[in-house]
Amino acid sequence: MKQVIFKIKENTPIAKNTYKMVLLGDTSGVTNCGQFVNIALEGLYLRRPISVCDYEDGTLTLVYKVVGEGTELMAKLVAGKELDILVGLGNGYDTKKSGDKPLLLGGGVGVPPLFALCKKLIGEGKKPTVILGFNTSDEVFYKEEFEALGATVLVATADGSVGTKGFVTDAMKELDTYTYFYTCGPMPMLKAIYAATNTSGQFSFEERMGCGFGACMGCSCKTNFGNKRVCKDGPVFEKEEILW
Repeated sequence: MKQVIFKIKENTPIAKNTYKMVLLGDTSGVTNCGQFVNIALEGLYLRRPISVCDYEDGTLTLVYKVVGEGTELMAKLVAGKELDILVGLGNGYDTKKSGDKPLLLGGGVGVPPLFALCKKLIGEGKKPTVILGFNTSDEVFYKEEFEALGATVLVATADGSVGTKGFVTDAMKELDTYTYFYTCGPMPMLKAIYAATNTSGQFSFEERMGCGFGACMGCSCKTNFGNKRVCKDGPVFEKEEILW
């Protein structure tokens, strides 16, 4: 974990209630895809945890959805504003187990952390397929960005306005095979993926947090190997660990 002052370069809407924030600062504390940051916001006691979408030397990209007081404040921030951010939180994804044809499944605000993962997998010579799930067409984002990396991309929308009608598990039926899977999204989606997949895989969980680095124990959950903290031991857990 590292505390860094970042400066906002860009904070713009990219889909319905969804924003892309590009920050400039020291990114050396971000060591793996799938990690998250914790942002201090003026007037709010608790920091807000946001998944890392992408990171390069000196640039950090966050994609977030406006769902409450904290993200509403974030959406109003302008270029040049400085933010106090804890970076390098959580364990992130392990790409060593992916095999040659990994499957990435993201739902809504669970899509962003899969972008850096996809980039890393392709850099390792893997050929990932990405399935993005949304409710409607006006919520779809980052399809073109994943394609630009070289991934095969499928989209599912609950109302059928784009791609496969239904959920990411419906789009999975179009696939011949995959060697491993990675996923992030709302709990009902994760449970459905758990039941629908026939390989091992890794799940990134969304959870309300207090401190974000394991001290307060507020995000503890039960697993097949005892109690674990989503912020410190996760947010990524292997399929075999999960106890619903």
